[in-house]
Amino acid sequence: MGTGLIGILTAGGDCPGLNAGIRAVGKAAHRSGMQVIGFLDGFRGLVENRTVRLDDAALSGILATGGTILGTSRDKPHKIPVPNVGTLDMRPMAVENYNGNHLDCLVCLGGDGTMKNAYRLSKEGLNIIALPKTIDNDVPCTDTTFGFDTAMGIAAEAIDRLHTTADSHHRVIIVEIMGHTAGWLALGAGLAGGADVILLPEIPYDIDKVTEAILNRERRGKRFSIVAVAEGALPLTADEGSPDDGDAENDGSDGDGDEDDSILPTRTALLAQALQRRTGIDARFTALGHLQRGGTPSAADRLLATRLGTTCIDYVEQGMENVMVAVDGDGCKAVSLKKVAGRRKLLPLDHPWIDAARRLGIALGD
Repeated sequence: MGTGLIGILTAGGDCPGLNAGIRAVGKAAHRSGMQVIGFLDGFRGLVENRTVRLDDAALSGILATGGTILGTSRDKPHKIPVPNVGTLDMRPMAVENYNGNHLDCLVCLGGDGTMKNAYRLSKEGLNIIALPKTIDNDVPCTDTTFGFDTAMGIAAEAIDRLHTTADSHHRVIIVEIMGHTAGWLALGAGLAGGADVILLPEIPYDIDKVTEAILNRERRGKRFSIVAVAEGALPLTADEGSPDDGDAENDGSDGDGDEDDSILPTRTALLAQALQRRTGIDARFTALGHLQRGGTPSAADRLLATRLGTTCIDYVEQGMENVMVAVDGDGCKAVSLKKVAGRRKLLPLDHPWIDAARRLGIALGD
């Protein structure tokens, strides 16, 4: 491409690996003779034209740093809150700033909500290449997303630690893991951490069967049980003693799947109360919350974000437009944003991880 100008932003919730992705895009662009500017605080920074030059100095030393040096927000370009005015469609400003900065491409790092917003802007004439990130692993058309491996490791380690206190006190411990609509994180961490029960959004659970699984462990002389619950897991029925739908869940339908983490974990707390009442065993509840997406990214996530970021610049040089850089085995492939936008990758019920859980005797509540 020679001489070009690339814009980059991070949108939705933060997650491990964002800085590794920014670094990879920037360094690969520089080696190809391109300049890079970052927009601060997601799509809001784009519509407000708040930028920072991403030169070599700005990219130095950020590979292992959590969060995002650019900042992020959940603002959507077609629904920007403006004080004393209300919510405005700011897509025209996004177009004006894209053109005013003479960008050849805007790189967007984000989850399913970011993909949807990126696609909206592509229809306004912006050329966008997106990189899939989210701890939920629910972006479609890609084998995985960066951020997922780190979060799964953190959640699995938390379950490891909960085993000792559960065993010492002869308790049932219910641990809430992020995932409003997809259970990848809860299932992966539950398997890796040795959970006894795993409840997923994709498999509505029967609380009687969960109760029986815990009591069966007690009859076999087991001193404790660990229940890993995705925050979006739902009971088959909201009968007495089961947690109900209430207002506890927000499926994040217009944002990244891991973004709606400010909702109090009412449903899972009620589940803990119900299981204590039904089993007669002391039960405790803990929510991992923001711990799952904070801190240093794993080596796998650093490597994945680096692969995606360097491939992104390959696509820019090839003249590709309006695609997501998807993980495809050991390589990458370009997937149209139109194909990705508005969709989520849920756990297939015949997935090998689910089969492994059943073969181990882990209760899934069905």
